[in-house]
Amino acid sequence: MRKVHGRGSASVAALDGVDITFGQGSFTAVMGPSGSGKSTFLHCAAGLDRPTSGTVTVAGQDLAELNENALTKLRRERIGFVFQAFNLLPTLTVEQNITLPMRFAGKRADRRRVAEVIAHVGLTDRARHRPHELSGGQQQRVAIARALVVRPAVLFADEPTGALDTRTAAEVLGLLRESVRIDGQTVVMVTHDPVAASYADHVVFLADGRIADRVSAPTADTIAERMTHLGAFADAPGPGRPGPIGRVR
Repeated sequence: MRKVHGRGSASVAALDGVDITFGQGSFTAVMGPSGSGKSTFLHCAAGLDRPTSGTVTVAGQDLAELNENALTKLRRERIGFVFQAFNLLPTLTVEQNITLPMRFAGKRADRRRVAEVIAHVGLTDRARHRPHELSGGQQQRVAIARALVVRPAVLFADEPTGALDTRTAAEVLGLLRESVRIDGQTVVMVTHDPVAASYADHVVFLADGRIADRVSAPTADTIAERMTHLGAFADAPGPGRPGPIGRVR
């Protein structure tokens, strides 16, 4: 996959030959320095932006084959999103915020599924509360429940703990980890935090729009060490740079 901004001599390749697969039931963290292409990667992989060339496949569907209406429908029904900002509607209750994607799709909420997801994120006793009555961690739990309620093929998280304190961040990351381990959910998380990335099964490092390194079964120390040397690693000649690790889907 390649994504180029601008034209001619002013063009910049934000992504340059990224090739990766996310297996079902896996938790992958995407890391890299500022300007490495993390946000562009997430936007293209999640169907929020279209790559200049290459393909992105979600649940067997090539996103390039979809018009904007079909792409919107797929994002609503097959892709979950969790961002640093909780993006909850202040006038709606926890339960109403969680069922919002179904309402937008014109579908009746499955009450049993909604109750299961609310219980999963530990908010059964808060279901009728509004966002201002919740802590930051609880609001992010609502956002995660909203993403999970439709049983997405993949959940994309963009700095989901960036606005949270250390203990609350650990609770949210544990919840994502549990969704992978117990429910087989696929999670792709962009983060700058080695501790957050250590909750993932795999870490993919981007540098200058390319995959520069990868780590499986990561620890925070291993991740921090790799980040320290990432620039030199990415600038290494051909044999020093690993090949593609899959296909974006």
